[in-house]
Amino acid sequence: MTKKLLLALLSFAAVGTVTIRAQASAAPAAAAPAYTVTSTFSAVSQYMFRGQRLGGPSWQPSVEVAAGDFTAGLWSNFPFKDKVKDSSAPEFDLYGSYTLKVNKDLAFVPAFTFYDYPKAPTNAGYYRSTFEPSVALNYTVADVRLTPKYYYDVVLSGPTYELTAAYSVALKDLGTSLDFTGQIGTYRVTDAANNTTPSVKAWGDYWMLGVASPFQLTKESKLTVGFAYTEGRDAFFKQGNFPKGVNSLAVGRGVVTVSYSYAF
Repeated sequence: MTKKLLLALLSFAAVGTVTIRAQASAAPAAAAPAYTVTSTFSAVSQYMFRGQRLGGPSWQPSVEVAAGDFTAGLWSNFPFKDKVKDSSAPEFDLYGSYTLKVNKDLAFVPAFTFYDYPKAPTNAGYYRSTFEPSVALNYTVADVRLTPKYYYDVVLSGPTYELTAAYSVALKDLGTSLDFTGQIGTYRVTDAANNTTPSVKAWGDYWMLGVASPFQLTKESKLTVGFAYTEGRDAFFKQGNFPKGVNSLAVGRGVVTVSYSYAF
């Protein structure tokens, strides 16, 4: 929704043209806009991130700017019910990426995400912010888009390895499509807790299966509804020589998402 997992379920619309007129009596020509801004408002039944439940029903507004192969945006999460103590209340994520196209089926995508938790209690071992650069490979084969991705959180000191597969089935009679997404991942960090000695290690696996359908309302706006099931497995933490403990946030949940996006 990465973070995050639900974000793969959102759809965006790009609109707008620029008319250029010469001083002579030439016919007007249309050019692609220099950039597109998309605002999205989402409601989710659960906030799940890499197999961990970080909140109950939540609002997730975001804004994204796309200019050519460069994309930057701000995503946020505000739980309004069943809030998980000290988790994502609220959360603001600033992200950016650049797509380096090799051909129509292959591209490299370096990216970053800055996670901000302004109310996180640092005296309880939480971080107020973390920073995670990443690199991904987008490869399309037989209409299936495969995206292996490597993240490294420089604050938590550890990598995340993730593989996403996406496939779309057109429903022309209904004016929409079924956009399927599958994902598996694993992470391991060595500084999971802030200002803690000895340091706390954390690791775990996760997976997700989801489907979404976008409905074009107007030229500028779109409504997307989706459902995904995601689960965290084999998730533990360990401090020094103490026995490992189970990460109670790692659970399995179904997530319903309803999103409205407007592009200009």
